[in-house]
Order: sequence, then C-alpha cells, then structure tokens
Amino acid sequence: MQQETLHAEGRVSFGTREARRLRRESRVPAVVYGRGLETRTISVDARELYGVLHTEAGLNALIDLEVEGGDKVLSVAREIQRDPVRREITHLDFIKVSLDVEIEAEVAIEYFGSPIGVREEGGFVETISATVMLQALPAAIPTVIEMDISGLDIGDTLKASDLPEIEGVTYLVESEQPLVTVLLAAVLVEEVEEVLEGELEEGEEGEEGEEDAEEDGEG
Repeated sequence: MQQETLHAEGRVSFGTREARRLRRESRVPAVVYGRGLETRTISVDARELYGVLHTEAGLNALIDLEVEGGDKVLSVAREIQRDPVRREITHLDFIKVSLDVEIEAEVAIEYFGSPIGVREEGGFVETISATVMLQALPAAIPTVIEMDISGLDIGDTLKASDLPEIEGVTYLVESEQPLVTVLLAAVLVEEVEEVLEGELEEGEEGEEGEEDAEEDGEG
C-alpha cells in the first residue's frame, strides 16, 4: 500500500477557543501517539488531510506524519470527529503503527452483479452491512472487499462466512452475521399482505356464519 506524507505543526495552546482559531486558518487539531512515542498535540492542514484520506486506501491510508521538530511517524488516522452539518473533520487521532504488527481496520464492502431475484422477480437488494472489521498488517489491509451477489434469489442472504479469503486478513465478525439480502419488492409484499388479510377476513366471516347457524338450530 502506498504511503502518503502529511506535514504537522506542534500545538502549545488547547481548548475550544484554540480549536476554533485553527479551523479558521484551515487547520485541523489532532494528537499523535503510539508505542514508544510521547503523545503530542498537533495540527494539520485541512486540504492536505483531505487529499491524504481520499486516496484509494481511504481512511486506512498509511500516513508518514512529518511532525515539526521531530522525525516521521508512520501512522493511520483514527477517532475521526466531524461537524454534524458540514461533515468537515474537526479533530482526529494519528496512531503510530509498525509494518510488522497487525492492526484493526474497517473496510468497505463492494457488492457487484445484478441478483437473479432483482432481474427476474422484481426484488430489491437490502444492504445490511456496508463495511467489515478486520485485522491485518498495515500494508496488507485491502482497500475494498468485493462480493458477487449476481446469484442471489428472493430471500437469499450472504453472511460474513461468505466473505472472500484474503491472505493475511482475519475478519473480526461473527460468521453468521448477515451482510446483504434480496427481498421481495415492497409493492408486492403489500399486495400479498392484502390478499392474506382478505382471506383471513373471509375465513372469520365464514366462522361467524356457521356459529349463527348453529345458534339458530339450537333455538
């Protein structure tokens, strides 16, 4: 996996006021820490950060963090906080990693193919999980997990046990965890429910009629 370089400046002031000042200057407050590394408060350029986190590797990009007055720190971005409206990053952590030590990562699942149940029966795909947690060496973390759903019919479900085997990757999810399924279109479901309700009502009316007849006979 390609490593991205990001420059960082140290911070000596803290608090909400300082964070706002940094954001006005298009900088993002952050911290960097990890094994054998003293925790440091830093800030990074918002545009540079955006570029680093929008490569093919996404949020799992390996980042060579060049901290002002220090050495490069190989890291990954974690604990990303965003503005609830603008979705801009307001704070994040950089965690030091080693290329020979496994880490946990959340990776997107890409479902491809047109399911049988959609093509032939008018069903629709319901995505239950769009990502999966896994463990691997930093350089072995896949950018995306691909799953073929073209063979799914109505009612079929792919589970975590169906995830493709990738050398060096361990999935951190229960094997029975459902990921994606194909369901009958809502309109058809409603029609079926209406038919079933109608049959139920007719059955109830029939039972009432029989009860009335029995009562009349007894009189």
